Amino acid sequence: MLLASLYCFGQINVLNVAPLRKITVPVNGTAEASVALQLRDGYHVNSNTPADAYFIPLRLTWGAGPVEAVSVIYPKPQLEKLAFSEKPVSIFTGNFEVVTKFKAVAGAVLGQNVMTAKLRYQACNDRMCLPPRTVDLSLPVEVSK
Repeated sequence: MLLASLYCFGQINVLNVAPLRKITVPVNGTAEASVALQLRDGYHVNSNTPADAYFIPLRLTWGAGPVEAVSVIYPKPQLEKLAFSEKPVSIFTGNFEVVTKFKAVAGAVLGQNVMTAKLRYQACNDRMCLPPRTVDLSLPVEVSK
């Protein structure tokens, strides 16, 4: 169930994110965390690899902490011809996930921790784009032996 509303335009929830689930990362091991996103029907966000340089890409960036983001894996984007564009645009719509693979950093303290992240995006429909947003996220992390 998607609970946290990340952006409101008037009373319309445009982008929602599910609460992030705790992950356990063993020392010398890896683990994955998913950020589940849901866009309101009729809206899209540019993919992480937008078609034009002036489009604001979806970006998930992690802060420093006891684990390190080894890779951020975005879903395969859709290429759609929209009313405002002459060529297809690389976008995400509907429900999708961004997955991050983590590894424990050298000397990581065992136990409960929190990783923070920033999710930057710009939601649009066929007629307009809403202002770009950056949303803070928190991921509960346990570093174990």
